[in-house]
Amino acid sequence: MSLHAFQQQFHAALWHDASTALSAQPGFAVYRNTVMKGCIDALVANYPAVVSLVGEDCVRAAAAVHVRAAPPTQPMLLQYGAGFADFLAHFPPVAAWPWLPAVARLDRHWTEAHVAANAPCADAALLATCAPDVLGARCLQPHPAARWLWCGEAPALSLWQINRGERPLPAAGLSSLPWHGEGALTTRPFDTVRVSALPAAGCVLLDACAQGATLAAAVTAALAVAPTLDIAALFAQLLTMGAFAASDPAA
Repeated sequence: MSLHAFQQQFHAALWHDASTALSAQPGFAVYRNTVMKGCIDALVANYPAVVSLVGEDCVRAAAAVHVRAAPPTQPMLLQYGAGFADFLAHFPPVAAWPWLPAVARLDRHWTEAHVAANAPCADAALLATCAPDVLGARCLQPHPAARWLWCGEAPALSLWQINRGERPLPAAGLSSLPWHGEGALTTRPFDTVRVSALPAAGCVLLDACAQGATLAAAVTAALAVAPTLDIAALFAQLLTMGAFAASDPAA
């Protein structure tokens, strides 16, 4: 048997087929359980706000199902669980918490920002040297570490911040939070992950920039969502947070 064939059989026995000769070997079940536990532990570690919200037992039960459906494809478990939020959105036992996937996505955004490629951020002073028409014609790309999310159904950012220890729990509990949509921008401008509130129009603007739109077109899309939006204030926030990658201001 070639090494490749053995590896394929080993993978199948580990994740899918418990009836093979390989899986019947003494000790294989112990190995399988150890691998499963490692993956579940990684998901628990990678989604701390979700754990804080619904409890570790609940997350472990969900993770056990998710791991079998989506085993890791990379050796670094720090980045494992990219699809866990989408899984939770269709996992019946947590259907009573429809905001949970959004909180999970914010946990994932933090991890992705933490491990994203290093790159300089756009310089506000350099951009200020551009004439308005020149600036509007430019295509600003989001920074590799930038992530953004709009949750129109729940205060996802507030839930995430409280359960990550970023802000105190209200004296009256989570039920006292104003229940309205919230957006979040996650960046890592100076080697430290930062998360701030972002309006829906800000998410629309960043979506447009990520798709290659000019800044003028991105602003138009944002204003279509919020006609009274203070574009100058939003743009200042995005630059301060390091949401855009550096580029040649003359380009």
